[in-house]
Amino acid sequence: MPLNEEQQQEIEVLESIYPDELTAVGEDEYTILLTLDPPVQPPPPADGEDEEEPPQIIFRFKYPPKYPDVAPIIDISIPHEHASPPYLDFSEDKDALLATLTDAIEENLGFAMIFTLVTMMKDSCESLMASRHNAIEAAREAEKRKLEEKEMEKFRGTKVTRESFLEWRNRFVAEMEEKRRAEEKAREEEELKATRGKSANLTSGEKTRKLTGKQLWTMGLAGTYDEGDEEVDVGKLSLEEKK
Repeated sequence: MPLNEEQQQEIEVLESIYPDELTAVGEDEYTILLTLDPPVQPPPPADGEDEEEPPQIIFRFKYPPKYPDVAPIIDISIPHEHASPPYLDFSEDKDALLATLTDAIEENLGFAMIFTLVTMMKDSCESLMASRHNAIEAAREAEKRKLEEKEMEKFRGTKVTRESFLEWRNRFVAEMEEKRRAEEKAREEEELKATRGKSANLTSGEKTRKLTGKQLWTMGLAGTYDEGDEEVDVGKLSLEEKK
């Protein structure tokens, strides 16, 4: 059916806005090729490679005879030579995307609305793409932080509290005391062993020198003598031991 005056005027405006994208596919039916802005720009092509084409969709509309007093017939699709835009699945997203135009259609009845609907559809597609991209990136970041946190746990010690510190201090003091006693005992045994060795190797001259009771005790020569600072003649001690 030929376009009425309002429809013809709207097509002329759309031709000025979309000179290369607007295509007539029937007497009252048109398509507009929309190029979407991806959430992440593709890297520049390497030498000898073709530049990656941006994602695109086709906005199709058909004028009913009473348009703009009634809603236009609208559909969206993907160009045959193009893959589905990133982060969009038209088999699942198409109905939801078309539903985003419902309120705008109701609000604009009686007025030319195709440009408004085309703009909203482009925004809806790009918003959905960005939302899904951000969700994927957020999940990746969360997983990355989780792995980093797990790695950091290897370098963290047990959290110190007053109770855990007191328990550690008591255990440390006990260990140090036990170590001190063991070292003191070992030192005394070494001194005793060395002293006995010296006594066994005394010469006749050395045996006549005076020793204190304490020295006799540590040398293992003390018998009935009391420990003290009284000096004892080693030679006499030897004679008494022979008796």
